[in-house]
Amino acid sequence: MIKLYWSPRSRSFTTLWLMEESGLPYERVLTDISTGAQKAPDYLKINPMGKVPALTDGEAALGEAAAICAYIADRYPETRLAPAVTDPRRARYLQWLFFSPGCIEPAIIQIFTKIEVPASTAAWGSATQVFDVLEAALEKGPWILGEHFSAADVVIGAGLNFAVRRFKMVPSRPAFDAYLARCTARPAFQRAEKIAAG
Repeated sequence: MIKLYWSPRSRSFTTLWLMEESGLPYERVLTDISTGAQKAPDYLKINPMGKVPALTDGEAALGEAAAICAYIADRYPETRLAPAVTDPRRARYLQWLFFSPGCIEPAIIQIFTKIEVPASTAAWGSATQVFDVLEAALEKGPWILGEHFSAADVVIGAGLNFAVRRFKMVPSRPAFDAYLARCTARPAFQRAEKIAAG
């Protein structure tokens, strides 16, 4: 049985949404970060960083939301959440799957903290560049890979929802609004929101 270790009001939402999209049976294990449950010795065996989310699937254990999304999409191809390894779309899928933790999240931190980082030395370039590139990709729509919804949309959509709608850390753009409307209209997104709300 797949076990998803999660906590409300955290990055766990991404993996809740992914699991709901997958249609796979899974057990949710509430790991209340407000009480420090993520620092318990048994939990640290699953995720030594002491963060949520984390996932176990038999002998497999991992943390990091994008990694969990990649694992489920690849381990369970019947979910159709990732192009096959032989599919040419696989390259762009991987790029976008890791664009959120590699570019969007650092750009959000840069905006939030107002830290000036030279674009030539920042791995993500600049916050403006990150959101310009994402906007251009999303304008093609309806999903990041065109007509095919994937785990990359879960990771990108959850990150944008957090940054644009929930905390208003990133200014909205028409392409972001249209994309988020499609994401939030998905039944799996709505189920995940209900779960996350408690």
